[in-house]
Amino acid sequence: MDISTNIPQISALRDAVEAKAGFRLKGTNDFLSMVDFIELSTRNHVSETTLQRLWGYSTRKADVVSVRTLDVLSKVAGCKDWEDFCRNLKETSREESEFFSGDTIDSSSLEVGDRLTFGWGPDRMCTVRYLGENRFVCESSQNSKMKEGDTFSALQFQKGRELYLDHFKREGESEKRYVVGDLHGLTVLYRSCEK
Repeated sequence: MDISTNIPQISALRDAVEAKAGFRLKGTNDFLSMVDFIELSTRNHVSETTLQRLWGYSTRKADVVSVRTLDVLSKVAGCKDWEDFCRNLKETSREESEFFSGDTIDSSSLEVGDRLTFGWGPDRMCTVRYLGENRFVCESSQNSKMKEGDTFSALQFQKGRELYLDHFKREGESEKRYVVGDLHGLTVLYRSCEK
């Protein structure tokens, strides 16, 4: 069975895969590196040309993609398979009508222990764990001022918008306010599947 590549879940999956790998797919070497990353992460193979078509890098852009490829990429993102990835995405998105929207995660929709990954330009990425009562702790950070162990409060995470962190606390320092992605907003946002 093939799935259309023009659905928002595919875009969210591409973001999640790039976030897990820690790099964007912008050139030939990036796709080669991603093939290796996928094989190391999942012990499955997805070809460079398949990735290039799915990411729109190839002149032969894919209109559909196999469920098998989506299952492998979903495993890279930390989910069991494509169905699990979509279920997780739907549970963390706010639906305002019958149309799918995967761009917003409200803290009130999270359970203690849930993990979110968000990123912003040019190459910053953080994974945080929900502590309850709108509080989060940073578990990993790439190219950001935020460090592992930092805590903060946030009511909502929205792709394309800046993220305001209240009561930002680092051990040995006083509380501050911190804004993330103040120029172009969050470019990556998803709920991690693993607890």
